[in-house]
Amino acid sequence: MATESQAGRAAVPAGPCSRWPAEQGETIRQIVERAGDKWAVLVIGTLESGPLRYTDLQRSIPGISQRMLTHTLRQLRRDGLVTRTAYPEVPPRVEYALTDLGATLLVAVTALIDWAGTHHDEISRNRSHFDEQTAKKP
Repeated sequence: MATESQAGRAAVPAGPCSRWPAEQGETIRQIVERAGDKWAVLVIGTLESGPLRYTDLQRSIPGISQRMLTHTLRQLRRDGLVTRTAYPEVPPRVEYALTDLGATLLVAVTALIDWAGTHHDEISRNRSHFDEQTAKKP
């Protein structure tokens, strides 16, 4: 049962989204979803060293399909994080590069990738332990 002081107050949301107006919530969630997408993180991290051609990007990101790379690049371009420059040459050359806005994500993306690399072994052991324990339960 709510106390008298609790009944007169509206619940104040907690967490990182509480710093932003509620009407921005959906867009913020979409941006976080895009920026946190595994392929977007890897594309942004790969473009850190400068513009790359499509095939060079695909070769640099193990496991990404042509379809997924095309989709990811299109979404990153839509959000203004990546540019696509087509050069009028024969054969045609297209390069992708981070925008200034995209470059602002590099610190977060690099930190996430480095964190994953640093804790890879520990997380792999935890997964194995969890799977073993879960398999033993009826």
